[in-house]
Amino acid sequence: MRKGVNGFADLSPEDRERVEQSGIMLTSENRCGSFFLEDQEVRQTSCTYEGIEMLPTAEALKKYDWLKDYYWNLVDKDKDEYTQYVAGQEPRGYTIIAKKGSKNIFPLQTCLFMATDDIQTVHNIIIAEEGAELHLITGCVSSHSVGHGSHYGITEFYVGKDALISTTMIHTWGEDVTVIPRSAAKLEENSTFLSNYISMKPVKRVQMYPEARLTGKNSVARFSSVILAPEGSDLDLGQRAILEAKGTSAELLSRVITRGGNVMARAHIIGGAEETRGHIECKGLILEDGIIHAIPEIEGRLTNTELSHEAAVGKIARDEIEYLMARGLDEDEATATIIRGFLDVKIQGLPDSLQRQIDAAIDAAEDGF
Repeated sequence: MRKGVNGFADLSPEDRERVEQSGIMLTSENRCGSFFLEDQEVRQTSCTYEGIEMLPTAEALKKYDWLKDYYWNLVDKDKDEYTQYVAGQEPRGYTIIAKKGSKNIFPLQTCLFMATDDIQTVHNIIIAEEGAELHLITGCVSSHSVGHGSHYGITEFYVGKDALISTTMIHTWGEDVTVIPRSAAKLEENSTFLSNYISMKPVKRVQMYPEARLTGKNSVARFSSVILAPEGSDLDLGQRAILEAKGTSAELLSRVITRGGNVMARAHIIGGAEETRGHIECKGLILEDGIIHAIPEIEGRLTNTELSHEAAVGKIARDEIEYLMARGLDEDEATATIIRGFLDVKIQGLPDSLQRQIDAAIDAAEDGF
């Protein structure tokens, strides 16, 4: 086991590149705060933006007694063996509190870095108080030297009245790393929750099914996923939105490509209140023999809810390639252009700096196409 790094400064060139591919900037430029966890140790916590506080979760629980009401409130510690395991560990991870009315122009960044062949556990709490606007990018990374390891993560989001949380998670794990996140969000009146997930690198296994409970009137949740599954990767992914209040709405969008990996793409919207709307869209491309299993599920519980879904899995159409080749591209260039268009996901409500980070993560994987 190697010695710990001091923030980002002591990362090897190979690991610096992997961290940057995960959307994490190694300087404070265009970031209003940073958190860096190496294995189980906090190496850096800084936040310069007035009105936003970022602390290690263990420290936050000691500082604020009221935070105990948010800890293990949305995610049941007895949900499964993984939540039970995390509950048995010392609290690690980060807590972010965006105070009433605060709005960060540049996003906060959090880096969860695995440096050794071991198990990493985190429990994160993110709170946006009334009228706050919080943008967060999380890079989950294993060192290039890690042979195998496991990451078990709990994240609980609280989106207050008239508040917004946008969170973008980018995975850059290793071929023999197992990743089991468990997350949930609660939305109050007129709030917005934007959750973006990008996984473009090899990973042994990911199993996650984040849930958003829309308990306040006219709240909105949007999940967007961009997935590339290389050979050997087994990804069981999903999202669920529960529309519990009048006028709530949800959109669940995924773009999936397999190059020999297996992907289970789940999505579930429950319309449980009047004047609710929801839509699921899952599109998949099979570039090499693999499996994409799309399971869109809509569940209406009363007359005045409108829910819809669409799913499509297939290959790149030959006529599309020939169309681009007729305009001067060779076959590889034409194929790459089509794939780039397929993965081009623009997220409504994101600041330009965060959208550029999503685009950069997709660009970084372009060689894998």
